[in-house]
Amino acid sequence: MFVSPMLLHKIYHPFDDDKYITELKLDGIRLILSKFNNTIKLYTRHNNEVTSKFPELLHIDIPDGTVLDGEIIVTDTQGKPDFEAMMERFQSRRSEHNIQYCVFDMIYFEGKKLTIPLVERKVLLDSVLKQTETIVKVQWMYGNAEAYFDVVKQNGLEGIVLKKASSKYQINKRSKDWLKVINYQYKDVIVTGLRKDKFGLLLSVEENGHLKPGGIMEFMVPEAKKVFYKQYQELKKEENKKFIFLEPKIKCRVKFRNYTKAGLLRLPSFVEYIS
Repeated sequence: MFVSPMLLHKIYHPFDDDKYITELKLDGIRLILSKFNNTIKLYTRHNNEVTSKFPELLHIDIPDGTVLDGEIIVTDTQGKPDFEAMMERFQSRRSEHNIQYCVFDMIYFEGKKLTIPLVERKVLLDSVLKQTETIVKVQWMYGNAEAYFDVVKQNGLEGIVLKKASSKYQINKRSKDWLKVINYQYKDVIVTGLRKDKFGLLLSVEENGHLKPGGIMEFMVPEAKKVFYKQYQELKKEENKKFIFLEPKIKCRVKFRNYTKAGLLRLPSFVEYIS
């Protein structure tokens, strides 16, 4: 049975409040695991059934009528979530990456939706779910979000999650009871092209006096797009089927999640123009 998961509201700064619990934000793929009629099925947050992709999760010892919410990850040699490796495993059955299903909530138990507060669901989850090398229960603490976020930044992790301890599970809703703080990195880049079909700006990064590829920026506020469109025509150099290439005159600051293995900026988004 698919259950559309509760989603996180974004904030930009952590805060300390013991009415909230703090968890690590895991860089992977959200996964709903349900067991009904003694059969386990797996779903992404968009209701795509992916049961066949992860056979190692199909024999978890949980009561019938249970629905779990968590994140599926692959870790690197340092034990940090590796999103690119996770996508390799997700897209190919030939991938040899080992997964971990990191469970942080239980939505249904013995066929009934749980209406108890989050911390009580955590206690129930702890009593029901056995931890293994593949099944991991996400650790949490009351408050201490500011100090924990500092540790996350020092270790180059994705971010943290703050959840109201008394919160009920709100199916298919983005709620301010659950908050995320992303550990963004920032970079000054140069716009060197425009994608022709779906909007995207080709970015380059200056390094030792040379420009190297920086990725494609798809996230830009409308006001910034208007500024770009007013000036790009005069900067055209050449084009191919996919891109219009520009003189490297437009500079801006972007925020991004991390560097990919190819050295590109992952999910860059516009912050401001710079001169």
